[in-house]
Amino acid sequence: MSGYYDNESRNQLFRFRLPSLRLTSGMRTVGIYLSGALFAAGLWSFVDAAVYSKVANAGNVHVSFVDWIPAICSVLGMAVVSAIDKAKLTDDHYGGTSALAWKAKLVLFVGFALLAGGLAGGVVVLVLKYIVPGYPMPTLWFGIANVVCNSLIMLASAVLWVSINADDEYQYQLQL
Repeated sequence: MSGYYDNESRNQLFRFRLPSLRLTSGMRTVGIYLSGALFAAGLWSFVDAAVYSKVANAGNVHVSFVDWIPAICSVLGMAVVSAIDKAKLTDDHYGGTSALAWKAKLVLFVGFALLAGGLAGGVVVLVLKYIVPGYPMPTLWFGIANVVCNSLIMLASAVLWVSINADDEYQYQLQL
């Protein structure tokens, strides 16, 4: 009887299998370029707000190092997430998880934690530095740009992860 109790499904975390995503080489290339465009748009929005706050803003509030910390966390998180190979996450030996897979999962968790921390930090900076004191819109844009930057970097990370780690239609897996 095939189903939940067969030998293969006992080593799975969920009862159902996730479908494998197969991308053509053109779709993979579009995904990588889209990820780069999202990353560039995110950083551009924040750098634009930072330059505007120093050059053209007549108010007392400017983008400081505190505003940069969430963006730095997001960029580091994207670098960590992009560096992990999906094949290392499922490196199983005889049904058990190897030390390499455990380390890869830990590093991937740290990368996603940096991404989530960057987005949460951007929201905290927006609320505490710009919304609570009640600054008007030209100044409020500095906090909004921070959240936009971190959101786009997180989205770029997800698009890049899917584009790089999706199964290729021309990929052969040799197993003995």
